[in-house]
Amino acid sequence: MFFPYFDPTLIIVLPGLLLAIYAQFKVKSAFYRYSRVPSERGLTGAQAASEILRSQGLDYVDIEMIDGELTDHYDPRDKVLRLSPQVYRGTSLASLGVAAHEAGHALQHATGYTPLNIRNGLVPIANLGSTLAFPLFFLGLFFSFTLVKLGLWLFAFAVLFQLVTLPVEFNASKRAVALLEGNGFITRTEVDGTQKVLKAAALTYVAALLVSLLQLLRLLIISGVLRNSDN
Repeated sequence: MFFPYFDPTLIIVLPGLLLAIYAQFKVKSAFYRYSRVPSERGLTGAQAASEILRSQGLDYVDIEMIDGELTDHYDPRDKVLRLSPQVYRGTSLASLGVAAHEAGHALQHATGYTPLNIRNGLVPIANLGSTLAFPLFFLGLFFSFTLVKLGLWLFAFAVLFQLVTLPVEFNASKRAVALLEGNGFITRTEVDGTQKVLKAAALTYVAALLVSLLQLLRLLIISGVLRNSDN
């Protein structure tokens, strides 16, 4: 028996959800695999990140250890690189790749990398969109089409944020590999393993964008905007 309120438009989002599940599996498996491959130099993630920052004149960026797994990130407000314990202490190719990736974000911030500036500028409205878009949209279906349009616009900005995130993440990974190899922290034979970890992580952002695009398409169909635009 089918659920009486089954929404057939949910099928539109299914390919994105399947890719997102695969991406999560891929990043965890890649990180787990290469977290067991020690680098020849034996540097920890924290040491590699510190040396990279110092070589780029970013000595003022602090490095801290935070709880969790794959919770690594760069905080541009406090200028702090926060690394999970496995990355902070680890000497594996996975640890070095993730640490260098976050250092790449710090370098983007310091050099005024345009896509990063655009993404940071979109943060407030993207957060608003991810929180309020759906409530406004579905309330609008019952009360006012103005709320529907507002919900669509807010969600569109959230999608735009994810779109701009892609070049930011790809660039940080490219910088990471170049900085690790250029500073002699990984050998030529270790580049492939490091890239596989970072490419797997990048796939999660691609999947998130696809889910959001398909979700936006679904909302447009439900609202009738696409149908009305054809008339």
